[in-house]
Formats: sequence, C-alpha cells, structure tokens
Amino acid sequence: MGEKLSADSLTPAMRQYKKLKQKYPDCLLLFRMGDFYEMFYEDAIIASKVLGITLTSRGKGVKKAPLAGIPIRAANTYIQRLINNGLKLAIAEQIEDPRTVKGRVVARDVVRVITPGTVIEEGLLDSRTNNYIAALYAHNESYGIAFADITTGDFFSCETEDSNRMIAELKKTKPVECVIPETLAVNNELIDFLQKENVFISQYDDTHFSSEEAKHTLELQFGKNVLDGFGITKRELQLRAAGALLSYIRENQKQSLKHINRIYSININDYMELDPVTIRNLEIFENIVDKTAKNTLIKVIDRTTTAMGSRLLKRWLQRPLLELERIRKRQQAIETLLKKPIVKEELREVLKNCCDIDRLIGKLNYGTLMPKDMVALANTLEIIPKISTKLKELSGFFSELAELPALTELLDEIRRAIKEDPPNKITEGSVIKRGYNRELDELWELKDSSKEILKRMELQEIAKTGIKTLRIGFNQVLGYYIQVSKSYINKVPSYYIKKQTLVNGERFVTKELKALESKILGAEERINILEYELFKQLTVRVESKLRELQLIAKRIALLDVLCSMAEVAEKNNYCKPEVNTSGRIIIKAGRHPIVEQLEQEFIPNDTELAPNEMIILTGPNMAGKSTYMRQVCLITLLAQIGSFVPAKSAQIGVVDRIFTRVGAYDDLAHGQSTFMVEMLETANILNNATENSLIILDEIGRGTSTFDGVAIAWAVAEYIYSKLKAKTIFATHYHVLNKLEEELRNIKNYNIAVKEIEEGILFLRKIQPGGTDKSYGIHVAKLAGMPAAVIERALEIQQKLTEEDKMLDKLKAKRDAKQFTLKQWER
Repeated sequence: MGEKLSADSLTPAMRQYKKLKQKYPDCLLLFRMGDFYEMFYEDAIIASKVLGITLTSRGKGVKKAPLAGIPIRAANTYIQRLINNGLKLAIAEQIEDPRTVKGRVVARDVVRVITPGTVIEEGLLDSRTNNYIAALYAHNESYGIAFADITTGDFFSCETEDSNRMIAELKKTKPVECVIPETLAVNNELIDFLQKENVFISQYDDTHFSSEEAKHTLELQFGKNVLDGFGITKRELQLRAAGALLSYIRENQKQSLKHINRIYSININDYMELDPVTIRNLEIFENIVDKTAKNTLIKVIDRTTTAMGSRLLKRWLQRPLLELERIRKRQQAIETLLKKPIVKEELREVLKNCCDIDRLIGKLNYGTLMPKDMVALANTLEIIPKISTKLKELSGFFSELAELPALTELLDEIRRAIKEDPPNKITEGSVIKRGYNRELDELWELKDSSKEILKRMELQEIAKTGIKTLRIGFNQVLGYYIQVSKSYINKVPSYYIKKQTLVNGERFVTKELKALESKILGAEERINILEYELFKQLTVRVESKLRELQLIAKRIALLDVLCSMAEVAEKNNYCKPEVNTSGRIIIKAGRHPIVEQLEQEFIPNDTELAPNEMIILTGPNMAGKSTYMRQVCLITLLAQIGSFVPAKSAQIGVVDRIFTRVGAYDDLAHGQSTFMVEMLETANILNNATENSLIILDEIGRGTSTFDGVAIAWAVAEYIYSKLKAKTIFATHYHVLNKLEEELRNIKNYNIAVKEIEEGILFLRKIQPGGTDKSYGIHVAKLAGMPAAVIERALEIQQKLTEEDKMLDKLKAKRDAKQFTLKQWER
C-alpha cells in the first residue's frame, strides 16, 4: 500500500510522519494535526480495531494512506483504551505555533512515549494507588529490582538471592510495567509470573543494565556524592536495575525528572515476607472472588482522608516490620491520638482539605500543572500552620512532626496571582488576578473598554477638526477607520490617510487610530500569551520549593495514616498489642477484621501458640475454621505494621513470615490440578519456613485419595513439628491426626464447637480444646438444600462404610511395621 512509496512522492507532513515512525517502530504514533491526533497505515488499522473508530484515508490513488484520528479533547479516554490493550504510544506534538509558520510544514516531534508505567494523565490513574514501573536484573540466580512511580517521585530498590522472594515483591508492589534486559531468558520464572499477572513487559538494551552505564545514569540524576549516601552503590544488582529504570523513564518522558531526587535502598530482610499465596489467601488488597478491594483488609483499615496517606498505608501493609522500635513508635503515636480524640478529629477534618502534593509535584515536572492545581496547593499551604499548631498539642513523636515548612511567601504569591475559581486550563485565559501585573491590567482594560476608548477618540477628533459627522467604524478589510461625509471633506486634516472613497463620503486612518487598532485587536492574544508566561513564572517559584513541598507531603501522609489507624482502633474497638521477641502468640477474644464487618454478631476466639507449637483443628465445613486461622494471621500482620488489633488483648511475638495454605483451585492456564497447586504451595512452605514463621494449613491432602491424603497430611505435620519448629495451625478433616497430640508434647487438639439440634446442627463458631471424630458432612449438605432423598441415602451409605472401614487400623499397622516415627526426621 502507501507504505512502500518513496519519501519524495509524499506530502511534507506525511514525510514528517514517516521519519518519526522510523524512530519509534514499536509504538503507535499519534501525530498531531490541528485538533486531532492522527494515525496512518498499519497504526491506523490497529487503532480503528481497538477503539472501534472509523478507518478512512488520506490522499488519492497510489498515495492513498489508511487514516484513523482521535480528537485532542477526548484523547485521554482513547489513550487509556490503547494502553489497556498492550500498545505503546508515541505522542508527536506541534512544537511551534502554526500561526507563525509561513511557506513550510509545522515542525513536529515526539514529546513522550506512553506505556502503562509512564502514564501521567490524572484521569487515567487511581489517586489512592501508586502506579509503579519496575526494572528487573538477574545474575547467577540473584535478583535486583527497582520500582518507581513517576507521578509521585517514589523510587526504591531491593535485591535477593531467592526468586520466590522476588516474586513476592512483584506481587505485593504490583507494577503495571516491568523493564527487562533483552537477553533475559524468555522462559525465566519471573517472566512467567509477570505474564501471568498481565504486567506489561518492555525489553531494553542490555547496555543500560551495565554497571558503568547504570551508575553514570544515577549520578547524573542525583550527583555522585549524594548517590553514595543512598547506600546503593555497593549493591550492584539494585544499582543496575535502578540505573536502567531511570534511563528508560528519562528516554520515554524526555523530562529532567527533578522530583525523583532520591532512591531508597530497601533491605527486604528487615520486613516480614508475604508470599503471593498468602497475600491472596488473606485478602489483604483484593478479594478472592472478584479481585476488587471490596471486603479486604485494606478496605477495613483505610480511613485516610488524603490520597498520599492511602498510598503510604498500602506500602506499610506490603512490608510489615520486624524491628520492635519502629513498631512501638507507631503504636505510641496511635495511643497518643486516642488519648486526644478531639485533636485527632480536628486533624482529620483539616487533612481533608489537603491536595495530593506528591502528584502535583509530578505535574509540575511534566509541565501539566493547571491553575486549579495551583489553587489547591495554596489551599493546602494555608492549613499547614493549623496542622502544626494542632500537632504541638500532642506529645512525643508529634512534636517532631509539627516542624513543617510554612512557605508563606509562596502562598502569598499564589493568592495574589491566581483567581479563586480559575478555568481548568491555562490556555483558556482569565487565570491571573487584576492587580498582579500592570501590563496585563492595561490589556484587560483595553479589551473591556475598547468601545468607550474608540468613542472618546471619535469625540476628540470631532472637537479637533470641527467635522460634526465624523464617525469611527470597523470592517474586516480596513480594520478601524474614520468616515467623513462629502460636505466636510474640505475640513479633513493633512495627517488623515485616505483609504476608501464612497458615494456619500470617504474613509481615512491615522497613525494613532492604527496604533489603537493594533492594541485592541492584539489585546486578547497578548492577554493569553502574558497569562501563560506569568503562570509559568509562578510554577518556577513553586519548583524552587520542591524539597520543602516533598517534606510536607511526606509528613502529611504519615500523619494521615496514624490518624486513620487511631480512627479504626476507636471505631472498631481494637486493642494495643504487646509486640515482643518471645515467639509466643497469645490472643484473647480475637476477631477477624474483615468478617466482623459483615456479620451482626461475630464470635471472638482465643489463641495461644508458643514456639514449636502446633494446633490440630478439626470440625465441619462452614463451622469457621478458615475464618479463625486467617484472623490469627491478620492480627499478627496488623500488629507488625504498628496497628492496634481486633481483640480484647494480644501478645505478638514477631514472626518473619506468614504462610497460608488455604482453599483449593485449579490453575488451568498452567495445566495444574487442584491437588498439584496444593502440593506446590505446601512444598513452598516446607522449603522456606523457619522457626520464627507462622503457618496455617487447611485440609492438606484432600485433593487426592483418602489414604494418600492422610499419609501426606501426617507427614507434613511431623516435618513442620520436628524440622521447622514453626508455630502452626493445621485444620483437617482427617481425625486420625488428633493422635499426634498423644505422641508429641507440643501438639494440641482443638475443635470448632457444634451443637446438635433436632433440625440438624448449629455452628457455635467457638474454638474449644480437644479433637472431634465427627465431620457433619451430611448435615452440612442438608443445610445447603440437598434433596431429602439424597440425604437419606447418604446416611445409609455412611452407616455401612463406618462398619466396614478399617482404614485407620491399616494405617496404624503400616506405621508400626515400618517403625515410621520421628526418628525418620532426625537423620
């Protein structure tokens, strides 16, 4: 088609398009043509299919090119759909004013490349969630990874020798895009995970990941001395990933990225590890049913009033602490707020008026800051002294937090410059207040009073010349003119310049009138230009306070999270847990933070687990075993982010990892059955848990035959007890596992209380000591609405099998014969 035409046969604009497309062959090129972005050739065909827009053409005959266009005013909507379909976009803008160009095509260039991780458009982002882009570098089974949110300036990195740990970091941080070296193996485990999670993968030239190139890129951004202070230069894997990521962002954004002015090197061993399975099973960020935030832990505990606070709270949940001092510092801050409830509420009310300073700074960097953003910033700066004053009413940590930059001069400048309710865009005009700039005031006066000025000139000319019929008029050909009737032609002064003869008179101009015309006609255009210049000057002043604004944003986010935690603790009746290094978990009247929000009357339960202790938990389905186990994990997790917890009292010995093997599902995409998934997840626990871990297991072995299932469950329980020595709650329907209590000192049997009533059974939701040998499966089936005939027949079969089943005796005999004791694990 037209793509094979030589450049000489194309129009200047199409030659320009072809040249830019050659530079960005992997991108859909959005080419600015007036009020539209236009796409041609194959790009047009792709866009028309993805967006469902009309495919037209430009040119005739052999020069005919497929064309699809989207209006600039609605571009964000279309851009989002293109990005969501896995397309990479290059935005080509007109880089000069078309009105100033004569005799040639308007210059255009690609001003930025848009990928999922480099989106900056406000309407395409969730304000309460970070939009992370990552870069991954692997070497000899070791991994370095860096994450950045280019809209907020957040930038951090970490490294590990464990691919599972790296997958966990990716799972909880949830980048929308990941940059990898071109030579990284396609079948790499991490790449498989990224593809499964629908992360946009961008391959990048290996040279950017070299140690020298990466360090050079980071030094350009931060300065050599500053970079050394971030603690990343001696961590080569992190350095390579971070340098490549920064290079990729700069290349695509074509901006200085001044708001990215530090990088945090994270030691992941300082934080509790949450693997992807645990994050899913505990429904921390999204529920299992529909993958939304509904009925999740974050939904329950996020009472933040600012987007900055909400994003910080998510980061705390992603990385629970191991360090007691940091945990207790957060607890003490929450306790202080709870002791001053009026101050807490006043602070929360003030915080509601804070804008998203982090993303506002991002807009500032990308030149997309709008007048309404400037007013929002002023509104926030105005309440900073109120926040400081309130914080000084509190003690300890809050006195330090109260030291906030006032930035009164910047606030005054914005208030003097920007109207209270400006238009959305600076290009719409009427943004700057009267009295801020003399030239602008004169232009507005000229524009607003042009009729009066012309009338005054007309009267002045009549008085000077004595021509009573003199009138000043306007048309598109002459512009402003002076019209004199024939009877007064002899009185026309010599400085009048004749322009047109009419039947009844003549038209003239003067130098003064033409000068006034130039001012009047150019006033509106000059107003828009001058307002834009003044606004840009103001953004430079804001940018000069970048560090102070980032400090304010950081402290407001922290204050917001602490106020949110205090609010949740107060409203939901949470207690302050004692967090220590004892290794013990002692919970009195613990509750599930999510489930208790859904039930009118939640039944609390106690938990006591010492190091190397295991609870064997039995009871029927639907009785509450899974809820109970999850609540122990969630209470532990909340305690280690410094939060209060849903219980009457709690002692939490810090755990290094939480492992969950709960529920069953088929991973059909990877050809894995329910049982295989179950075994893979169990193997992960057995291979990675330590004596400081917390493990919950639900129905190990149920995906296979009963005999095999019992054997596997028993062996797993013994291995955890003897080898791992981790605190464990093991829920099972295999009642034979209750016999472990008789053999092993630190294994305790518990069951979910059930009351048998005339209609069937009643779930009491209460955990009590002792095992049970009843599953109540047929009763549960009856509750589920099974036909009566099926229930009756099931009871008959159950009776027969009970009489004939010798499976437990066979298992005991087999174990005795093989002397299958704990000595097996001591080898």
